[in-house]
Amino acid sequence: MAATSLLGPTPILGHHWRQSSGKRVAMNPNRLSKVYAIKAQAMELTREIYNFKEEDRFQKNSDNQFNTNHNLDRKPGSWPPNNKADNPSLQNPLLRQHQMGCGWLGAIFEWEGVLIEDNPDLEKQSWLALSQEEGKSPPPAFLLKRIEGMKNEQAISEVLCWSRDPSQLKRMSSRKEEIHQALQGGIYRFRDGSREFVNVLTRYNIPMALVSTRPRKNLEEAIGAIGINGVFSVVVTSEDVYRGKPDPEMFMYAAQLLKFIPERCIVFGNSNLSVEAAHDAKMKCVAVASKHPVYELSAADLVVRWLDELSVVDLKNLADVETETEVEMELEEGNVLPSSRVAVDEHDDDGDDDDLW
Repeated sequence: MAATSLLGPTPILGHHWRQSSGKRVAMNPNRLSKVYAIKAQAMELTREIYNFKEEDRFQKNSDNQFNTNHNLDRKPGSWPPNNKADNPSLQNPLLRQHQMGCGWLGAIFEWEGVLIEDNPDLEKQSWLALSQEEGKSPPPAFLLKRIEGMKNEQAISEVLCWSRDPSQLKRMSSRKEEIHQALQGGIYRFRDGSREFVNVLTRYNIPMALVSTRPRKNLEEAIGAIGINGVFSVVVTSEDVYRGKPDPEMFMYAAQLLKFIPERCIVFGNSNLSVEAAHDAKMKCVAVASKHPVYELSAADLVVRWLDELSVVDLKNLADVETETEVEMELEEGNVLPSSRVAVDEHDDDGDDDDLW
């Protein structure tokens, strides 16, 4: 505003100038153009000052939408989160671009209690009903807790010790799943935030696998009922592995089908058995506190109540493990062949060696 006061009286009526006494005098057109140029600069300066004040006002208003979505990245340590996967010291630009993307990590989800709501009582009731049909003693609570996450055949033969005959194991396992399906009623419901999180991972093209100790037929029916067909590129069920949790076989097989090394995979589970199996497979584990309190899942790398509490940056930071391949790529970067650093001077046409630099 101070700059505009230097202009003095304002030009009016074409090429005339009004003096302080009110008398109009003729004015040189060249001088008038200079006055207009100065006035334009002053107006631009005033506009910049106004914009600066407006921006400052928005920054002070913490409830304003502009502040929450636009200016938070100016505050160090708040937003966006620190992305450890983006290493500016990497000399290979292709490797750094690969790190900044999302195609180098995989997500392995458990089904019940992670993506959909789970009722643990149904599992217990299934085993109790099966024991009554088979004329066996009802398994005590500590055994039922021990067989959580195991394959049915594994639980029947190794923990409950009802039979070791393969045909009997298969029959009782199938019957137990039939009882569970009847109690469950074929009704599936997403946990709050699970659908949104899966949509985010799909948008960023992060490969996803689904693992479960349920039979493939039952799991495919559940996937179709809840409307997520084709979302998971890999589905591992009880028919694909020999043992369930806490054995890491299911997670290892899923990583193999995803074509990722274990260190680049993140497991999403809801129990300490999931955490143990993931860590035995050299994978990171995000525990979802759906049926256990948060403090019981402290062994996990990250604990959340709902999956939509996570961001893609969180997953990158978990999977940020330097591998031998990346080290070799960095070493090769320092041994580039001389031919790749040769260029020709366009202005030198004599064909001599001094064309190369």
